[in-house]
Order: sequence, then C-alpha cells, then structure tokens
Amino acid sequence: MTRKTAVRIAFQGALGAYSHEAALNARPDAIPVPCATFDDVIAAMHAGDADLAMLPVENSTYGRVADIHRLLPESGLHIIDEGFVRVRINLMAPKGVSLAEVRHIRAHLVLIPQARSFLDRHGITAEAAADSAGAAAELARHPEPGVGALASAVAADIHGLDILARDIEDEHHNTTRFLLMSHDLDKTRRADKMITTFVFEVRNIPAALYKAMGGFATNGVNMTKLESYMVGGSFTATQFYADIEGHPDDPGVRRALEELDYFTNMIEILGVYPAHPDRDQTVAR
Repeated sequence: MTRKTAVRIAFQGALGAYSHEAALNARPDAIPVPCATFDDVIAAMHAGDADLAMLPVENSTYGRVADIHRLLPESGLHIIDEGFVRVRINLMAPKGVSLAEVRHIRAHLVLIPQARSFLDRHGITAEAAADSAGAAAELARHPEPGVGALASAVAADIHGLDILARDIEDEHHNTTRFLLMSHDLDKTRRADKMITTFVFEVRNIPAALYKAMGGFATNGVNMTKLESYMVGGSFTATQFYADIEGHPDDPGVRRALEELDYFTNMIEILGVYPAHPDRDQTVAR
C-alpha cells in the first residue's frame, strides 16, 4: 500500500503568521513551509519545495497587498481556492507573566496601530518588528521582563506563549483575503458559485476600457473587482486585474470574455475556483 505524501504549503512569514492560519484553514493536514518574502514563496514552488502557495491579495482595511498584482501574472501559478482570515490580534507573553507586567510589545508595523486603543489604555509601548509571528517566536526563545508580542492565536500555540488578552484590535471587521495557488489551472466546476480571476491589457484605442467592460454589463456578469497597475515601468502600459462571478463555460461569461478579447492585447486567466462562503459575509466573524 502506497503512503500518501502530505501536501506542503508555502507562505510568507514565520510559523504562526496569519498566512499560516490561512493555510491551516485551507489544508489542515498540510506541512507548512514558511518563507521570508512573497518572491521566496513562488521560488519554493518552482524549486519543488512546496506543492501549493498561500498568498494574501487584499485586506478590508488596507486594500490590496503591495506587489501581489505584479507577482501573480509573472509567477506561472494559478488560483485554485480563496480563503478569508479575520485578523484577530492577541497580546501574548511567556508563561507566568501577567498582563499588568507587560509594559512593551513587539509586532509587525501594520498590526500596532490596529490595537492602539488597547495599548494606550494599558500604558503599553510598541516597537515594530519584521514579522508578528517572528516576534512571538523570538520572545519565546529569549524572554525579556515586561515584554510581550502581538500576533495570532496560532503563533501563541506554536511558540508556547500565554495569551493575556484576546481580540484587542480596534476594528473587528479587519479581514484578509488569501489565494491558494497551484502549478496547474483547474477549470473544474466544484461549486454552484464560481469566481474567475484574470488579467488583461487594453488596446491603445479611445474608450477601450469602457468598451471592454460593456460586454460584462450586457451579459449580466458581475465584476466584483477591477484594479489597474503599471507594468514595465511605463506610465502608458497598464494592465488590469479582475474578479468576476461565474465560470468561463457559462454562456454569459463566455460572451463577455469574447468581447473583452476584441479590445485587448492580452488576456490571461489566473484561476477558476469556488467562491468561499465568507466572501459574502459583511459582519465580523
């Protein structure tokens, strides 16, 4: 009997990062492959060190994640699933330390202002770290009197720290959307509601974008995301990243993409995947 090899998922950050949490949600039995940067995640895939990649694409508070829209088309990878992680911020410290003893914390620069009210209320100062989960790991290895970290509950569990205060973020709707990436483009319909993600570059003719978008409106296709970004260092070469509801085999989607093709120099489908149930959630989870 052949033993099934566990799937390896690469993500940016240390063990316990929110990207790691997204990977656990998507594939609970997968082997985590932490990487220093997004480029390292993609490199791990091409080197054969990982089978899947988990990449953040946008955040409900801060918008799109820097560099991701540039990296995705160039990565040679394809989206097979999406996931959503509510950014729950927890204050943690080595075992035996009480909340009253914590006077200083370390966390990623983006995380600190999200917990400003709690930190100010308790008179706790903050210091930026390269990675929140990494700050938790370092604190576990080298405890310091009066010092804690802000990170996910997963990080506290992995690194053996006590959570002294849970869900201390100022806004309880802060959610990050992640994309699960594979080498292969899977167009299998796996759900009634599918999402198709693609990039395109419009032709250099008047009103090209307006005309290109018309096909989605006339065919009743809902476009949930459309963002532009420059390519090649040029102010005139602009590509667009789009999410639409539907599958390329749906008659309306097929006609819309055919019309889009007429007004573009390039269209590349990055993924066809089921819409996650949390996509339609508008309240804090």
